[in-house]
Amino acid sequence: MPPSRVDARVGSRARVATPECNVTRITILAALAALSGLLATACTTEFAPREHNEPVPVVDRAAASAAVLNEYMLVLQRLVQGAPAEQAEIAATAQKDYETAPTPSRQLKFALVLATPGHPATDQPRAQRLLRELMANPEMLMSGERALAFVELQQIDDILTVKAENTKLQNDAVRADREKLTSANRRLQTEVDENTRLRKELEEARAKLDAIANIERSLNERKPSNEGRPQ
Repeated sequence: MPPSRVDARVGSRARVATPECNVTRITILAALAALSGLLATACTTEFAPREHNEPVPVVDRAAASAAVLNEYMLVLQRLVQGAPAEQAEIAATAQKDYETAPTPSRQLKFALVLATPGHPATDQPRAQRLLRELMANPEMLMSGERALAFVELQQIDDILTVKAENTKLQNDAVRADREKLTSANRRLQTEVDENTRLRKELEEARAKLDAIANIERSLNERKPSNEGRPQ
């Protein structure tokens, strides 16, 4: 079936790997990073008891989360905008880091790289598996990472669902065309066989007529001629 016919049946849903999707995806992820940054600036620093008059250094989780998300955004931006060689290097580095020390953060980073379309290392089904593993134990991630993993997983689920539906529609269309072609070929073969049978019968009939004509001609030639004899 020509691609145009399949596209017409699939409709507007077959748009899972377009540049617009990449822009929307990066925009959503960037919004999450910005939100984490705002949360970080809104947090106050905890201090030690007043009698010591010195602040006790504490980990600002919101700031750390915002920094990590910002790092993810920069990596994804380089991945989308980079040349093929740079894309391959980013993907290889993310994979190596994950395989060397598969921490939740490295797993999320590797999943984000795999989920990003437009480069040779794109593998959304694997990214989906990695993200589902992370969401099975969300407490291992920082709050911003959890939100990012959740949003990314939802997008991949939608994309793969649309791809599966498109593939099914294409396969159904190809199967229907194949069945129509098989039926047409069967009818054509039946007609060819019938024409062959009729042609054979016609040839046999002509042969019989020729044989009868030959017999009559032979009989006529054997009859005595009365011409020139006295009456």
